[in-house]
Amino acid sequence: MSIAENRRANFDYHIEERHEAGMVLQGWEIKAIRAGQVQLTDGYVVIRDGELYLIGCRINALRSASTHISPEADRTKKLLMHKEEIKRLIGKVEQKGFTLVPLNMHWKSGRVKCEIGLAKGKAEHDKRDTIKDREGKREVARAMKVHRT
Repeated sequence: MSIAENRRANFDYHIEERHEAGMVLQGWEIKAIRAGQVQLTDGYVVIRDGELYLIGCRINALRSASTHISPEADRTKKLLMHKEEIKRLIGKVEQKGFTLVPLNMHWKSGRVKCEIGLAKGKAEHDKRDTIKDREGKREVARAMKVHRT
């Protein structure tokens, strides 16, 4: 079941590969995620000391969050993957133009998982092509809808 999706990622990047990673979260973050207080749009993944970290993923704390902690909405979250997968991703990210982008967050077996994508940035003309294709599909769908009735 999907929690949040980064729609901007498919517009800004060509997604080459998709990987699933676990997340290290605090209790108040899980409560906020269950309430749907997540935003992935500005998020990105960095590699520090051979480990993956999610930066810019905003989880807004609930007002009923615990009293003994001070929740930080833009806290850096550690992503969990096997070492071999991380090493392979590091090798690809060091190649020219590749970056790691969070694509969506979802529940899997009662745990929050983050799908990250190995991506290359799109040029401006590619973005225009994407918009043109999307508008064309919309027009066809509208025409089919009008034609049916």
